[in-house]
Amino acid sequence: MNTNIEQAWLNLEQACRENLNETERKKVRRAFDYAYDILEDRQWSTGETIIIHSLEVAQVVAGEISLGVDSITAGLLHNVPYEDVPKRPDFSEIEENFGPVVRGILEGMAKINSLGTDTVDLHSENYRKLMLALAGDVRVILVKIADRLHVMRHLDNYPADVQSKISVETSHLYAPLAHRLGLYYVNSELLDLCLKFLTPEAYYHVSERLAESETERKNFVAEFVKPIEEKLKSRGFKFEMKARTKAINSIWKKMKNQGVPFDEVYDIFAIRVILDSLPESEKSDCWQVYSIVTDEYQANPERMRDWITVPKSNGYESLHATVLGPNKKWVEIQIRTERMDEIAEKGLAAHWKYKGGSASAEMEKWLASVREILENPELNVVDFIDEFNTNIYNDEIFVFTPKGDLRRLPAGATLLDFAYEIHSGVGDRCVGGMVDGKKVTLRYKLKNGEQISIDTANSQKPKLDWLDIVITSKAKSRIKSSLNEERKREADNGKEILVRKLKNWKIDYNDELIRTLLKHYQLKLAQDLYYNISTEKIDTLDIKELITAKEETAHSAKQKLEDSLPTEQFKDMEFTGGDDYLVIDNNLKNVNHKLAQCCNPIFGDDIFGFVTIGEGIKIHRRSCPNAKQLFERYPYRIIPAKWRGSDKKSSFQATIKLSGTDDVGIVSQISHVISKDIGVSMRSINIDTANGEFEGTLRVYVNNLQHLDFLMRKLQHIKGIVHVSRADT
Repeated sequence: MNTNIEQAWLNLEQACRENLNETERKKVRRAFDYAYDILEDRQWSTGETIIIHSLEVAQVVAGEISLGVDSITAGLLHNVPYEDVPKRPDFSEIEENFGPVVRGILEGMAKINSLGTDTVDLHSENYRKLMLALAGDVRVILVKIADRLHVMRHLDNYPADVQSKISVETSHLYAPLAHRLGLYYVNSELLDLCLKFLTPEAYYHVSERLAESETERKNFVAEFVKPIEEKLKSRGFKFEMKARTKAINSIWKKMKNQGVPFDEVYDIFAIRVILDSLPESEKSDCWQVYSIVTDEYQANPERMRDWITVPKSNGYESLHATVLGPNKKWVEIQIRTERMDEIAEKGLAAHWKYKGGSASAEMEKWLASVREILENPELNVVDFIDEFNTNIYNDEIFVFTPKGDLRRLPAGATLLDFAYEIHSGVGDRCVGGMVDGKKVTLRYKLKNGEQISIDTANSQKPKLDWLDIVITSKAKSRIKSSLNEERKREADNGKEILVRKLKNWKIDYNDELIRTLLKHYQLKLAQDLYYNISTEKIDTLDIKELITAKEETAHSAKQKLEDSLPTEQFKDMEFTGGDDYLVIDNNLKNVNHKLAQCCNPIFGDDIFGFVTIGEGIKIHRRSCPNAKQLFERYPYRIIPAKWRGSDKKSSFQATIKLSGTDDVGIVSQISHVISKDIGVSMRSINIDTANGEFEGTLRVYVNNLQHLDFLMRKLQHIKGIVHVSRADT
């Protein structure tokens, strides 16, 4: 065994002495010997020795998070089942040697490691599985966070692209999880390291400024604490006072959000008073110290935070006050007991220590809510992770039910959020409520200490815009689920309507028919079609017409017109190519079809015929602005058409759009080109000028498409004309 491995073991052994008894420490030693026998001195491609990584992760679990023997053992063994080594054991062997709890933690970590969680935007189903795995046993989360903290501390060994990927994943998932579990300093270190690798210039700017101002801060703290220490000692308190500098990432966020330089961030550090108090006098001692501090220094009442009367949902307890210290500088002071400080430092793990080895009731409630949200099949997991990442750092508010029960919600929560917090059924039927005896709407934003009652109505249903009212994941998840249930009910009704109508029309209901309707209405799912039928967005008579028309498309163009038009209108029309095309001559006199005025087709344009009601056939350009609508709504009235070549000249009306610089004589130049150079007949010209520019419209008669193109090229060459195009009308 080399010296580095031996030193890593001694560090772990020292960390275990505080919380483990001799029997438990022997189990940890046995786990180390077992892991070393399998992994030996093997290294990863980064140059890191695997067993040293395992030992140091176990040290974080033991010393920085203060978990028990099973979690420390899992930290030591977490690489053993994955490395490609001759002696690699399976999970049953690990259970046989170290028990079912260790196996359970390692299997939970195995689920996480197998998911490939590259970024929040990818593999959303993987994130569902990941969070469900995390919500199963909190120790899985805690050991995985310890593992990620060690990886981040050694991220310099990884390639740049891997550094970025791991940092993004850490900032989105593992840092918020650490915060939620009360591991504030683990969370801060993770975020600082993420900043270091994602925005290094910001990280080094703040860290350098902190180093430069360190002496100044120490002098300020010494001056600040002196009178407080004297008064506390005179009252007989046992205590410790220390200063804690705010995390680099937190300082940078304040600078960025408030748009201020480093020197203008006033709460760069906090001063902490940690009391050695008996359990029964903790609260009274903290309030006495608060009174002493605020007698000595002026307090800002708006910045007072009481998390002793009502702790945070992760168990955090402390009194925070912001006071005006020496040199008129504002400083935050935090007052807590040793027990509270350990919970603040080590979060959930400290709860286990003080509450007999089980997670706190609040934490169990949170984990249950995570499971409830994630088990909803309609959940968009990307949305959940984004909300989780954003809302996890928000302040909390505390409100009361009419019976006086306390409810905890994120700051910014609305009356509707509160209704869903009570029960999903109450939320679905909420129509408003009362806050401290006053009527309020669903959108009312709740404030600390308010008493809330909810009004419901059986006729009320969740609306789509409710998603813009609520901010909690629980409420959003339930609203989406309820909306989908309502949509499904409507879809079932729509399907029943369609099947009944088809039966009356003696038309078979089959998959091909549904595919045709989906394509026609540009829908993806049959459920969308049925929903639109039920809500009358699609008329069943239109469906009948569409199906009937589809059957008619098998007819030739000639048969179609024969069925649609009176004999006297149809008899003079010519067809060619096996009755596929209606033939259009460039001399349209005395012929029962007309050129559509919406697009003014010209001989040579790609065209089609449309059977009108009462006006015979109208000929449209394929590029006509109305073509798309005609093809979609009335495909059974569309007739293929083409021009018949002829030497005989005729004239077709065309509209040309012009624009350019408003030069003197521009109108006369246009008129000259049309009348003299080309011999085109001009019907009208309209020119509008403004700010030295003009826009014009010409209506002319040309022989065919080539004739029109030639004219437009000539107009384009006139000095001052910038743009020439054919208009649809």
